[in-house]
Amino acid sequence: MCPMTKLYLIRHAEAEGNLYRRIHGHYDSTITENGYRQLDALKKRFADISLDCVYSSDLTRARKTAEAICEGKNLEVITRSTLREVAMGVWEDRPWGEVEIKDPEHMRLFRESSKDWIVEGGESFESLQSRVSSAILDIAAQHPNQTVAIACHGTAIRFACAAFLGLSVEESHSLGHSDNTAVTHLEIDQGQVKIVFSDDNSHLSPEISTLARQSWWKAEGKIALDENLWFAPMDFSEFLYKGLYLAARQEAWADLNRDMAYFGRQPYLEMAEECSKRNPKHLVCAMRRNTIVGILQLDPTRCVENNAGYISFFYMLPEFRGDGLGVQMIGEAISIYRAMGRDRLHLSCGEDNSRGMMFYERHGFRKIGVREEPFGVLNRLEKYIGLD
Repeated sequence: MCPMTKLYLIRHAEAEGNLYRRIHGHYDSTITENGYRQLDALKKRFADISLDCVYSSDLTRARKTAEAICEGKNLEVITRSTLREVAMGVWEDRPWGEVEIKDPEHMRLFRESSKDWIVEGGESFESLQSRVSSAILDIAAQHPNQTVAIACHGTAIRFACAAFLGLSVEESHSLGHSDNTAVTHLEIDQGQVKIVFSDDNSHLSPEISTLARQSWWKAEGKIALDENLWFAPMDFSEFLYKGLYLAARQEAWADLNRDMAYFGRQPYLEMAEECSKRNPKHLVCAMRRNTIVGILQLDPTRCVENNAGYISFFYMLPEFRGDGLGVQMIGEAISIYRAMGRDRLHLSCGEDNSRGMMFYERHGFRKIGVREEPFGVLNRLEKYIGLD
């Protein structure tokens, strides 16, 4: 009998980088609410598949995926750092939209899977391909005549499979992109690899498939720039930003209160200018290429006792509401507050703002209290952003 190893490569479930459109290579992010729905589907797929061992990248999003596969099988996940995604260096946790605007040449090389792509502190595609393909072959060699599952990452899987097919780094681009929790089945016999099938996501319904809800991957060799935001500090020395901020605050106030008698123009401006001076990243315009689509204001001085970060103003311009862009603003807030050691995110939403409540609840916020104001009731909402 040939000492063949059956091996399933599984891309991790939908994680924050996929949803918030941020660059997460070695950055340790966690699974989204939709990602857990994908894991439920993945568990059903593997329920009747006998596994001898389950491996994973040591990053949280891959480890949680592997743990889901292990449920009910009396197996423990073995983690290996050699199975990590490509290291993205100074790009780590930056919005894709920012890199597209500020570093378009390197972005082009990345899209083309060029061997010339490299950024400060990152690794080359050739290094990634060698690292991950070697790790997979090593695992297979340790488990002859056994069936193994490995939870890994999209780019890592693509380049490893390209190596097994004898494709160069540039030619790996032809393999396309795998969905979150998509499965690739390999048969490995004494270092020789047969790809039985690849990137199969048949266990996912269109409602929970990540790629079904995104379009950046559909155009050959291109990324849809208009899906990816970046964030520019609001410079209150410029009248444009003052006017925009006040107009946004007035509209938000009118929507909430329906009475402008309580609106304080000057206090809002003073608080905003102080926020911007204290840290420019705490008051930003959300940008789609060169177009302002929203405003995000943070106040890290509030909710410290709960180890939470507070979003004091979350505003999307009317013409961009419903475009699915607001979630990236949540991602920006999480990035800033997690770096400060906060493990919760707080904000307030008008009780009668049904659209806003639906948006926040869909993205993991839960109601933890209410606050009575002269103009009505505000719901206090919380989202857990820790990794455990």
